[in-house]
Amino acid sequence: MKNYVIIGNGTAAAGCIEGIRTTDKEGKITVISAESRPVYCRPLISYYLEGKTTVEKMSYRPADFYEANGAEVLYGKRAVKADTEAHTVELDDGSVVSYDELALATGSSPFVPPFAGLDTVKNKYSFMTLDDTLALEKAITPDCRVLIAGAGLIGLKCAEGLRDRVGKITVFDLAGRVLSSILDDECASIVQKHLEDSGITVLTGDTASEFRGNTAVMKSGRVIDFDVLVLAVGVRAGIGIAKDAGIACGRGITVDNTMKTSADSVYAVGDCTESPDISSGAVKVMAIMPNAYMQGRTAGINMAGGSASLDNAFPMNSIGFFGLHMMTAGSYDGEMSEEKTGTSLKRFFVKDGRLSGFILIGDTTRAGIFTAMIRNKTPTNSVDFELMKKSATNAGFSSEKRRKMYGSVV
Repeated sequence: MKNYVIIGNGTAAAGCIEGIRTTDKEGKITVISAESRPVYCRPLISYYLEGKTTVEKMSYRPADFYEANGAEVLYGKRAVKADTEAHTVELDDGSVVSYDELALATGSSPFVPPFAGLDTVKNKYSFMTLDDTLALEKAITPDCRVLIAGAGLIGLKCAEGLRDRVGKITVFDLAGRVLSSILDDECASIVQKHLEDSGITVLTGDTASEFRGNTAVMKSGRVIDFDVLVLAVGVRAGIGIAKDAGIACGRGITVDNTMKTSADSVYAVGDCTESPDISSGAVKVMAIMPNAYMQGRTAGINMAGGSASLDNAFPMNSIGFFGLHMMTAGSYDGEMSEEKTGTSLKRFFVKDGRLSGFILIGDTTRAGIFTAMIRNKTPTNSVDFELMKKSATNAGFSSEKRRKMYGSVV
């Protein structure tokens, strides 16, 4: 009977458990969970702050998930070392767990810049986990002033979650635009205006030079007084335990299409990994929830002796702020074309005759058609792409293609 160990207890770990059980119903599964709670849906933490969901409703799997899958979870335990020759994992309490197959689902952790005087700030929080959120919730009051460092996805979702629960929110980012990793200048300006119209003060191209208790002295010379600081500058892949074990890493843990690492019987899944982006060909960390699950499931199947491969990953984000929805995917290489109305902006990027990426703001209806085109490398000349850009419709596919998709022409 095989002995499986999974370090981490997020979406990727859940996929790994389910992948193992598709092939091996009897092997022992041990999950090492730094958090003291079952797997939950992390993107919902801002909705919890808004009062749109509860802790119970954030569960990613049913209450009996681990029991039903024969998995033992070691809650509140942190793996500190993996010995790939001895096939053991050492925990922070000194205990040692043996494995036949190991999955590293170590996720990511907040990146905190070395701000001068940060240690003088008493009420400072991250916004990565449910525990972070619960701690932040205890610190806020209806009239408090919140300063958020970082205008990326995490920082802006935090701002959305807090808006109706505090007195004032200011977000700053050294980058010259909000959501700088996924939006271009014009698209970012649309989002920033919407944020400002929704009551959020946004400072781009500026950062804190120094903190003096509850005062931030900005690079621009501006002085900002606050009561609560949220650090959401960015994240780093959790590669520490892998790197220390001699496993090949770049910005993330290096994996192949089976999620195998450079070490025997060791796999890596989720936000801690780096893999090829099919839209650009670059190897990168793609920390998105669907990708994490599929990587986990793929690894689990292979760990249990089955055969699975994942070779069509690309970056993708579907998100909204204060009623403005947007979706981005792929890379922005190639020729750009756009469709613009009074309420939406759509930008499409075509390279070598194939859709390589897109940005949709306002109208994200049936965007799955475009992600499928990227994933399947559909030539744009094989569809009525001009029609599809105006309205995401299956009518853009040929009748033969629609027949294969649906069994009849629709």
